[in-house]
Amino acid sequence: MPNVASYGAWTSPLSAAMVATAGLRLGAPAIDGGAVYWLEGRPADGGRSVLVRRDADGLTEDVTPREINVRTRVHEYGGGAYVVADGVAYVVNFEDQHIYRVRRGEIPEPVTGAGACCYADLVMDAARDQIICVREDHRGDGEPVNTIVRVPLTGEPGTGEVLVAGHDFYSTPRLSPDGTQLAWLAWRHPQMPWDGTELWVADVAADGTLAGARTIAGSEHESIYQPGWSPDGTLYFVSDRDGWWKIYRLGRSAGQDRAVARSLQPVVRNPPADAEFGRPQWTFGSATWACAGPDRLVAAYTRAGRWSLATIHVPTGLLTDLPLDVSPLDGLVADRQCAVFVGASASAPDAVVRLSLASQEVEVLRPASALTLGAGYISLPEAIEFPTGGGCSAHAFYYPPRNKDFVPPRGERPPLIVICHGGPTTATRSTFDLHVQYWTSRGFAVADVNYGGSSGYGRAYRDRLKGNWGIVDVEDTINAASHLVAQAKADMRRLVVRGGSSGGYTVLAALTFHPGVFGAGASYYGVSDIESLARDTHKFEARYLDSLVGPYPEMRQRYFDRSPIHFVDRLSCALILFQGLQDKVVPPDQSQMMADAVRAKGLPVEYHTFPDEQHGFRRAATIEHCLEAELAFYLKLWK
Repeated sequence: MPNVASYGAWTSPLSAAMVATAGLRLGAPAIDGGAVYWLEGRPADGGRSVLVRRDADGLTEDVTPREINVRTRVHEYGGGAYVVADGVAYVVNFEDQHIYRVRRGEIPEPVTGAGACCYADLVMDAARDQIICVREDHRGDGEPVNTIVRVPLTGEPGTGEVLVAGHDFYSTPRLSPDGTQLAWLAWRHPQMPWDGTELWVADVAADGTLAGARTIAGSEHESIYQPGWSPDGTLYFVSDRDGWWKIYRLGRSAGQDRAVARSLQPVVRNPPADAEFGRPQWTFGSATWACAGPDRLVAAYTRAGRWSLATIHVPTGLLTDLPLDVSPLDGLVADRQCAVFVGASASAPDAVVRLSLASQEVEVLRPASALTLGAGYISLPEAIEFPTGGGCSAHAFYYPPRNKDFVPPRGERPPLIVICHGGPTTATRSTFDLHVQYWTSRGFAVADVNYGGSSGYGRAYRDRLKGNWGIVDVEDTINAASHLVAQAKADMRRLVVRGGSSGGYTVLAALTFHPGVFGAGASYYGVSDIESLARDTHKFEARYLDSLVGPYPEMRQRYFDRSPIHFVDRLSCALILFQGLQDKVVPPDQSQMMADAVRAKGLPVEYHTFPDEQHGFRRAATIEHCLEAELAFYLKLWK
């Protein structure tokens, strides 16, 4: 017989320590011969990222030794930090940002050195014994300089030779199978890669130099994502030229100018309505399609926030959905026999999985967590769509409280935690997340909001946030809570809003500019002064606010008017803040200013800092501390 207890006071089998230590960060799978590789971020090891290999015989072992942390700082968000060829791994080490050669049983050897440079998006050019990659050069004054370089794998370690320069940003250098062509993406301030990028191709000479560089697709208003080559030399890429990210290919006989435009062909004949085959390129190396032979692709796509996997028969353009219980979340690689990706379901944690393309059987190579949570404690997401500002609709996933050991008193409604994801041009996911279950198993309801500006709902939905950061995201967050209150799924007296990074800004803006809606908020490394952020952040996002808010300093008053730090007098509720002191994306003074201002007003406030954390917390002790402190903060308010 279940116990009767108020929502929020239920005893959960899922402790903060279990959440912190049980969840590996899995990503970046790769196939090399019969072996599968991936990265594991290990909170219990200080957040260190380890390259792991599973051999054809099933042996799974670490590739990188303890002194190597596989992580690049290019764009600060990293990605694309390793490449493997013929059993030899080349990895970027976080501490010094050099590329190292790692062979089984040998001490890692540096292949770069001398100079304040970071490297990402590594591609092997075996014929010329070199790596082609993106380099971010911090040796000069002002902004770092981004280029595409080639790094020799023999001789004295250096900083590489520049192949491509002139744009502010580069990503995704990809070499054709015969080594004669190189494709890459480029863009300039103030565009972000989901706003507008250019796809370039150049011929590669025998000595590795480039010639005949030409633009294939893209513009300031067209986002190109993930160019790559099939085994027969066909160039594929994803474009949102018609408002939705879809897969295209370039005819092999295409030349320049008008001939190129005529030869661009959509790969899927009848794509599912409202489907997107791309992601916002916050990190290097993400992928939503892979070749499984010259005539077949494996592709991931999202509809209404849920990801699916399919095969595409290229000659006919026929897309066939694969009936899987797991959704593809990160990375996708394939060969003729299998596809490998990080996937999850609504009731099972992330895992590196291998899918047999013949039998469609799924093999779990590494789960993110060995923790077993019974079905009676798992809350399943419900996709909701609700009315919001401007006559639009917005989206969220609602998780009801779930704990088989407890029921609430008759007529009681649950407290609601509304989550604002970061980015803001990312999206929340509908798959199993221990952090969400931590709350729902204690009797909290959770609404994870994909506010206007989120990806996965088409370009028009992303563009809702342009010029409207602090307005559209805040309206959608508040309207999600109001909708659930009206549906009797939340207690209006116990509404909480929490978020990190740009989601932390949405939290602070909602509390400051709309007092009385939420009773408390939690900001993780959030932005309180967007004008200060415009003057002090890293290169990748240095002009992001031009589109989210407006050009600076021309629209300085708008920056002032939307910065919560200037309007703390309107704030009327409790606030808890968490900040890593090594954060280069959102400087720590953003949280410090807000904590000081709220404290001066006399409102309940807590400010927790972590000297060794950066943007996004990686250490188990930090994660555990934050969850326990946040829960205690809410319960103390509601006594």
